[in-house]
Amino acid sequence: MENWLIKQSELVPYRTALVYEGKTWNFKQLKVVVHKTAGKLAKFAGRLGKRVAVIAGNTPASYFMVLALQQLGVQPVLLNCRLAFSEVERQREDADVSVVFVDDVLKKSFGGYVKKNAHYYLISELDAILPKEPSIIQSFKDEEVASVMYTSGTTGQPHGVLQTFRNHFFSAVGSAFNLGLNPNDQWLCAVPIFHISGLSIMMRSLIYGTSVVLVPHFDPVKITQILVSSPVSLMSVVPVMLKQLLNLYPSEGYNSFFRAFLLGGAPIDAVTLDRCKERGINVIQSYGLTETCSQIVALNFADAPSKIGSVGKPLFPVQVRIASKTGEIEVKAPNVVQGYLNDQVSFDDKLTQDGWFRTGDLGQFDDEGFLFIKGRKDEMFISGGENVFPNEIEAVYVKAAGIKGIAVIGIPDKVWGQVPYAFVEPETDFELDDAMLKLYGKKHLAHYKVPQKFIRVDQLPRTANGKLKHAEIRKNFLKNNNW
Repeated sequence: MENWLIKQSELVPYRTALVYEGKTWNFKQLKVVVHKTAGKLAKFAGRLGKRVAVIAGNTPASYFMVLALQQLGVQPVLLNCRLAFSEVERQREDADVSVVFVDDVLKKSFGGYVKKNAHYYLISELDAILPKEPSIIQSFKDEEVASVMYTSGTTGQPHGVLQTFRNHFFSAVGSAFNLGLNPNDQWLCAVPIFHISGLSIMMRSLIYGTSVVLVPHFDPVKITQILVSSPVSLMSVVPVMLKQLLNLYPSEGYNSFFRAFLLGGAPIDAVTLDRCKERGINVIQSYGLTETCSQIVALNFADAPSKIGSVGKPLFPVQVRIASKTGEIEVKAPNVVQGYLNDQVSFDDKLTQDGWFRTGDLGQFDDEGFLFIKGRKDEMFISGGENVFPNEIEAVYVKAAGIKGIAVIGIPDKVWGQVPYAFVEPETDFELDDAMLKLYGKKHLAHYKVPQKFIRVDQLPRTANGKLKHAEIRKNFLKNNNW
């Protein structure tokens, strides 16, 4: 397929492509600055290799760098800036990367390593380089790797996911068929571009020829101001972001162009969705993975009010089924990747004999074909012969007064095999009362689902897209027998 950036610069050269803190680039200007960045990378010719890593911030510099690498036919490896340096190094070595570009906004965290390590460079070091005429890829081959992104590692060592141009294209197609496509759409990107939720917004912009409003980080006050005063039509959020925005929802509402929040990353409670419904805010729940290049299942505008709690129906052209014996969600689609970097065996182990990808998530369809997520297969545990899904317990307790966040895991028990323990992130100054919380649970849950113990934590560990790290919680608890 044709090079997306070049194509849009020819089709809609003067349409806005990127907005960042008051500065705007149209597609013609975006192509110029990206190709200029590609020309500056000529200094590293011979060192760039097949892949280059980017420790990206939500800034134009990182945005341009990712696109410039694609223009050169170099695979950008998106590394999570929230990782410890030792974790970053493991992924750099796994990806066989010789050059790592660090966004200057992350200088405080990584500046010391840039000085000491020959592999690391600040993006600003390109400023003093005179660009050469770059050798730009004129067309993208469908199966060429467009990006490498490591899984969040909620249950083990992260895998480098090989996302192709074809994968990104069909992910964008499915989203457009579900949400509709307006050439004047502006998608607000407050999620990290090193994560698939952020990168997919960038890729959709190039495929659709629509605008991205990029913000450096999620600030609910600033975001609310943008949603009120700017013609933003869509925004991707995770549950914690949506809740904070609801607390600041203005009486006059958002701008007249605003269409919906696309909600992903983790399940959301019905109370929060009811609050959105009362305010007339469209929330499109969705479900996807790094291995599917973003969403594969989503609600549409018409079904959203009547199917609260569901993530929707499979998008076009995605097939989803539920394994009869395990209840695991399995998927087949052109946006499902074909492998993991340096670990094809682990990827192949996730495929069924007839080629469907096993997601590791448990779910069920209702009578009308809407999918409901029950939780992770590896998080489910058995207590006294009964299957217990932490997600179900968490959804009940997050409605209780004083609870900001909660994570439930199974703890070994001599009598029942495993019993649920809850780790609670309370609201400010809220005192946990085990007896009251157990009584609350008994009113809403079967007795074997009520946590045996409630442990206060200052902050629950989460991935970049808001998913609870149950495995990390379990590991720390079993290691120390306390928090």
